[in-house]
Amino acid sequence: MNTAIKDFTFNSRECGSCPIRHRAVCSKCEPDELDRLEEIKYYRTYEAGQPVLWAGDQMEFVASVVSGIATLSQTMEDGRTQMVGLLLPSDFIGRPGRDFAPFDVVAVSDLTVCCFRKKPFEELMGSTPSIGTRLLQMTLDELDSAREWMLVLGRKTAREKIASLLAILTRRDATLNQLTPTSGMTLDLPLTREAMADYLGLTLETVSRQISALKKAGIIVLEGKRHVIIPDFAILMAETGDDYDGGLLA
Repeated sequence: MNTAIKDFTFNSRECGSCPIRHRAVCSKCEPDELDRLEEIKYYRTYEAGQPVLWAGDQMEFVASVVSGIATLSQTMEDGRTQMVGLLLPSDFIGRPGRDFAPFDVVAVSDLTVCCFRKKPFEELMGSTPSIGTRLLQMTLDELDSAREWMLVLGRKTAREKIASLLAILTRRDATLNQLTPTSGMTLDLPLTREAMADYLGLTLETVSRQISALKKAGIIVLEGKRHVIIPDFAILMAETGDDYDGGLLA
């Protein structure tokens, strides 16, 4: 399926000024290596709801998410669809050495990606160990995140699921801005409540009810439907049910 796209122009297309520079696959590259990446990169943007890739599509590029958020999902033979992951800024789309997309990738907000032509990128990996090293680190981080999400979906209550998602998004947002999650942090939710319900395996009503409960308890403050203020990040973490401090849970 052809996907309509439009070119994206940063104020500067230089890798050194990229907002995800310290987290992306190119974060360990030397200046001469960045110059080589510049030769094979281009930007694409997608509007919310627009597909980036369909499962089974020929992979012509790999990419880093620069801004916005996308979902990874898989469709079963009977048409049922399950969201299996989120792609946030600095996350990598595609796998070197794999010719076809394994999942549907769909923008859930306005999305900008920095694309690299696939074959030249694979060749560059062979001569640029820093890219392969960073991609391995990102892959292992993704594996840890997948294991964490197995716990969220399999064992946690609805309230813990909502709190866990908010905590994950807050931590990720803080990391991208090179900050440590603290009290008084703010977050603009990138997902609608419908998308949150799909991702968490909950009903829309349950998501709305649990968000309202967290708000009523003072754990979060909502301004509109998407802007979230977290008065005390430690209290939010306590709501996730995780033994995050290494102590015994009561």
